[in-house]
Amino acid sequence: MGEWLPAEQWYASLPTVLVATGALLTDPDGRVLVVKPNYRPHWSFPGGVLEDSEAPHQGCAREVLEEIGLKIDPGPLLVTAWAAPAGDRRRSAMYLVFDGGTVPADTPIVLQEDEIDDYAFLPPDTAAGRMAPVVAERMRAAVHARRAGHVYLPAHPSG
Repeated sequence: MGEWLPAEQWYASLPTVLVATGALLTDPDGRVLVVKPNYRPHWSFPGGVLEDSEAPHQGCAREVLEEIGLKIDPGPLLVTAWAAPAGDRRRSAMYLVFDGGTVPADTPIVLQEDEIDDYAFLPPDTAAGRMAPVVAERMRAAVHARRAGHVYLPAHPSG
């Protein structure tokens, strides 16, 4: 029979996971707002990694404000996706995509210049073509979930 650990030791022995959030934001025509980070080759949702002890919806709102200057109150969670450790990322990761709502046509977008090179509102298929395949899968799932309900994406080998 196993030995009981004090709670502090038991919690310290559990696996950890990185958590990143993004927002599905669209314009009145249903085009998806995507950003081009300067630290990776593909486009993505506005969003990023949570800070220590930060709630996911708050981290999503913070990252959107930082990256594109929009203050949002994230709506329903549309996508939850998990990825095993891969490459330089030595821990599993959870990706949460929230409904960021519809951005009125005349809303100014202010880019975080040290991280984001560009943004665009694109039809979902065009946006998918600029994204890494795993991110495109999340974007398609988020667009679908906004219409139909919540989605869980199984593990993707490339994270």
